[in-house]
Amino acid sequence: MDNKILIAYATKYGATAEIAEKISQVLRQEGLAVEVLPVKRVGDLSRYKAVVLGSAVYVGRWHKQAATFLKDNERTLTNMLVWLFSSGPTDEGDPEELLKGWRFPKDLQPIADRIEPRDIVLFHGAVEVDKLNRLHKWMIAKVKAPVGDFRDWDAIAAWAKSIADSLKNEI
Repeated sequence: MDNKILIAYATKYGATAEIAEKISQVLRQEGLAVEVLPVKRVGDLSRYKAVVLGSAVYVGRWHKQAATFLKDNERTLTNMLVWLFSSGPTDEGDPEELLKGWRFPKDLQPIADRIEPRDIVLFHGAVEVDKLNRLHKWMIAKVKAPVGDFRDWDAIAAWAKSIADSLKNEI
């Protein structure tokens, strides 16, 4: 096993990938070796010391690829240092309050409980209407969801710094 950290993510329109990249920048600035990959391109996890796994959230659910990755790799992740993040709500205010206390998919919570991640966090997301397919544009309009970029880059960087601090003590 290397001391490399994997940041794996699933995204539909790219906002969660940008969060993963920001996390990687902070970890690299802290002197850590990082690889950033979409979950569908992740191979052997034994090459990594730790995994930061993130997903876009759609109607309270993780992107299917991220959920599948979590399920398929549960046994391996149980023996690793793991952090989980979700990217979702678009509006001002506390993301968990906006989603009425939601911070992680209920159907995946038992897996997370067994993996025992160091932290689970929910970040604001971003919606760029011109990137959406017709169905998603209709859904956004129907529920009158706020559009724009609501990601809190300072909160994301602070969380990544806390991961770096933890990893420096572990590696």
